[in-house]
Amino acid sequence: MFWSCPAFLLLVLIVLPLPAQESKGVTLWLTTADRSSLLVRQNTPLRFEKSDSNLPAILIDDARSYQSMDGFGFSLTGGSAQLLMKMGPQERKEFLQQLVGTGADDIAVSYLRISIGSSDMNDHAFTYDDLAAGDTDPNLAKFDLGPDSTTVVPVLKEILAINPKIKILGSPWSAPAWMKTSDALKGGSLRREYYKTYAQYFVTYLHAMASLGIHLDAITLQNEPLNPNNTPSMVLDAADAAVFIKESLGPAFHKAGIATKIQVYDHNCDRPDYPLTILNDPEARQYVDGSAFHLYGGEMGALSQVHEAYPEKHLYFTEQMVIDKGEAAPLPVAEAVARLVIAAPRNWSSNVLLWNLAADPKFGPHTDNGGCPMCEGAVTLDGNNVTKNVAWYVIAHASKFVRPGSVRIWSTSTSGLPDVAFKTPDGKHVLIVANPGRRSQTFQIRSHGDSLTATLSGDSVGTFLW
Repeated sequence: MFWSCPAFLLLVLIVLPLPAQESKGVTLWLTTADRSSLLVRQNTPLRFEKSDSNLPAILIDDARSYQSMDGFGFSLTGGSAQLLMKMGPQERKEFLQQLVGTGADDIAVSYLRISIGSSDMNDHAFTYDDLAAGDTDPNLAKFDLGPDSTTVVPVLKEILAINPKIKILGSPWSAPAWMKTSDALKGGSLRREYYKTYAQYFVTYLHAMASLGIHLDAITLQNEPLNPNNTPSMVLDAADAAVFIKESLGPAFHKAGIATKIQVYDHNCDRPDYPLTILNDPEARQYVDGSAFHLYGGEMGALSQVHEAYPEKHLYFTEQMVIDKGEAAPLPVAEAVARLVIAAPRNWSSNVLLWNLAADPKFGPHTDNGGCPMCEGAVTLDGNNVTKNVAWYVIAHASKFVRPGSVRIWSTSTSGLPDVAFKTPDGKHVLIVANPGRRSQTFQIRSHGDSLTATLSGDSVGTFLW
């Protein structure tokens, strides 16, 4: 039959044109220093095409991958929860949806940090077993979640109803005063005779939260263990932390069947020797998932230093405050994204958390004599009125697009344009680029042999998605 003739089929294959390879469309979400664009999807079409331009280029190679990402978010301090509970139920629901939801207008925060007991961003200092002076409670018979029962717990339940998979990290600012050398919630250190009691305090807390449907992915031993100046606060040096983990906390978690991860340090990048001291102890190391850092001192490269020594252990970035410089000033988004959202994952961190979610117009609530009188929230809450500040956009440029389980992939950084790249679980690529300089920069993004040309104005941030 004529139609089955091989020669005819060959002729058809030669004559019919082959379909052109479809170029990859790219979506750009932009935030500018003049606030004219605040995480706004741009209408200008961008496509990967063949190009031989001599422009500066960011090279992407998704065949070279690094750590998996747990998420991006904020600290839900007790003060933040207090302010949220003062909102109307519908207004709070709408705000939390925008915070942790995955809809078109949401920023999809996927990781939260809470305090175990109060932080310095509460209206007063407390733990879950506060007693009269001179009293002790070694069996923790008087343990109670206290003020958190009416603030942090109900807010977390509302959040979990929207995003049941959100990761939660818990950090204590102090052990109960009766366990401490100072007999106070400020300063002092944990008495050795209460190591096992304090380990059981963690176990009791985690069981209490789990009974309410709130499961913590991780805890740290102590917020800023080298800082005795907050109210509350507690000093815990590295050698004592190692003993506490290997002799008390690790065995207590194992006996109770607790899978919550233990992160160590939770303080500034100027002391990588602290987590390394603990990880150098094999008995303590077996219980440790990873190390957590802040950046009020030191350089982000400290995370890579710890990674190089113990590549099997995870790294986390658990706190940093970024603040506006006034409504009339440029929005300082590019510098913060470059220093935190880009630099932390490029130094092996699996998350990025900023301090803190919400404050009132006077930067409260906070404790006296050691609280933070200048800690601006990612949002300012004044009753039901919500004002989004720079930290909101810093995190949103990652949280909305880099979903949990995304993997950081290889990328170069061209001069003056810090960047970080990821591949998401659904196969999309995310590239976050900051231009912290004052001048506009035009550059190329190159992937799989194709290129696109883009421009970022000075002090702006772009998230490219394809």
